[in-house]
Amino acid sequence: MDHTAPRIDFPADESGRRSSTAFGRAVVAEALRPADPAAAAAAERETDWRRGYLRHFKALVEVGLTADGAAAYEIAEAGLAAVRARVRYGDVSLAEALTTPPERELETVEVTGTGRPETEVVLPYRGELLRGDALHRRLDAWVTAGVIEESCAEAVREVAGSPDWLDLSDQVLVAAGAGTEMGPVASVLGWGGTVLALDLPRRPVWERVAKLAEAGAGRLRAPVGGDVPGIDLLSDLGAVARWLLGFDGRLILGNYVYAPGGAYPLLAAAVDELGTHLRQHRPDTALAFLATPTDVYAVPAAAVTHSRSRYAARSVRARAGSVLTGRRMLRPNYPDQVEPGVNDSLVPQQGPNYALAKRIHRWRATVARRDGTVGFAVAPPTNTRSVVSNRMLAAAYAGAHLFDVEIFEPETASRLMALLLVHQIRKPRSAAPAAWRDEAYAAAHGGLWRTAYHPRTALPLAAVRGLVLPR
Repeated sequence: MDHTAPRIDFPADESGRRSSTAFGRAVVAEALRPADPAAAAAAERETDWRRGYLRHFKALVEVGLTADGAAAYEIAEAGLAAVRARVRYGDVSLAEALTTPPERELETVEVTGTGRPETEVVLPYRGELLRGDALHRRLDAWVTAGVIEESCAEAVREVAGSPDWLDLSDQVLVAAGAGTEMGPVASVLGWGGTVLALDLPRRPVWERVAKLAEAGAGRLRAPVGGDVPGIDLLSDLGAVARWLLGFDGRLILGNYVYAPGGAYPLLAAAVDELGTHLRQHRPDTALAFLATPTDVYAVPAAAVTHSRSRYAARSVRARAGSVLTGRRMLRPNYPDQVEPGVNDSLVPQQGPNYALAKRIHRWRATVARRDGTVGFAVAPPTNTRSVVSNRMLAAAYAGAHLFDVEIFEPETASRLMALLLVHQIRKPRSAAPAAWRDEAYAAAHGGLWRTAYHPRTALPLAAVRGLVLPR
C-alpha cells in the first residue's frame, strides 16, 4: 500500500503536530461543557493530562448523575460530537470519508467450520465445563462473593433456559477486532453463527482466527486487500463499509478492537463512525461493546452496602496498615451510603488514551440504546495478553484475590460476555431515564464494585504480593 495514502488521525495544530493529549483533553472538556462549564474549564486547564486525567474522567460520571438523568445523555452526545468534529481522514472528516467511493474493492475469504453446533449453554471455568446445576451454582457463588451483579446471573440463567437463543442464523456478527481474546468470535462460531471478521492483515492474527473458525460450526468471512486476509481500519474504513453492506442479514457490529497508545482512541472513533454509517443504511443494525471494569461507574445501593459492610469488618492488620500509610492506602471504596455510589476503578498504568477509547464506547451505547438494540456489559478483569504484558498490572491481578477481586481467564470471560450479548440481542432493553442504570445492568466487574477498598489504594498492595507469588 502507498504509505502516503491518508490515514485516520488526530487533528493537526498550527505547527502541524498531532497530539493524543490535546485531543483527549479537548474531547473531555467538550463533553462536560453542556452539563458543567466549570468542570469543562478545569479539564481544559489540566497541564499534566497523563497523570491528571483521572479526576476529569470521574467528573464525566459524577456530573451526569442529575435527578432527571438528562445530563448523562448530554455528556454522551457532546463527547461523541467532539470526537467526530476532530478526527480526520486526510483533509476530510470520517463521515465524508465514508460517503466517498473507496479506491478499491475488497475480496472475501471464507472458512467453514467442521464441528456440530453447540445447543447448550456451557461455561468453561478452571478446567471444567459448567452446565446445568453446576453452572447455576457458580453463578450463585459469584453473586454471593460480589463478583457479578445479580442481573448478570439472571441474564445467563435466562439464556440457559432458552438454548434456542444460541442459534444466531438470523444475525451476522461483525467482529471489529476479531482476534482479541475477550471477543465472542469463538462462541458465535461454536453456536453455528456467521462472523464477518475485521482485524489487521497479520498472518499470526489470521491463523488464530481461522483456527477458531475451523474448530467451530459456523462460517467466518474476512476482507482481503493484500497477501494476507484482514484490513487496517485506520486506512481503509470506506472500503470496509462497502464490503460489509454487501452482505445480507441483520448486522451486529461488535467493537472489540484494541491498540496501544494513541491508536486506541482513533480506532474507537473509526469503528464508531462505521457503526453510524451502517445504521444509516441498515437501521436495524445492533451495536455491541465490552466495557472495561477499570473505569468509573455509578453503582446501585446494594453494591455500596456490600462494600461498606466488608470495610466495617476489615481485619486489625488492615486497619493498622491504613494508619501506617497515613491513610493513603486501604481507603474505603465508598465513604458514605448513597445511591448511586461512584466506583472509581481507573488504573493509571492504562493511561488516558485507553480511558478515552473506552469512554467513546460507553457514550455510543448510551445514545444508541434510545433508538436501537445495544449489547453492553461491564466485563470482568481478565488475564489477557495485553494485561500480562504490563508487569505491574499483571502483579496486581495476581494478588487481587486478597481484596475479594476475582481475575478471570480469557476463555471464561469471553464466553460469559458472549452469553450476555445473546441475552441483550434476544431481549433488548429500552433506555432508562438515568443512563447509569443501563451501565450497571448485568455487570461482571470481578468484585471491583464490592471490594472494601478504593481499588487504587488496594491494588498496589496486591501487586506487591503478586510479584512474589508463583506464576
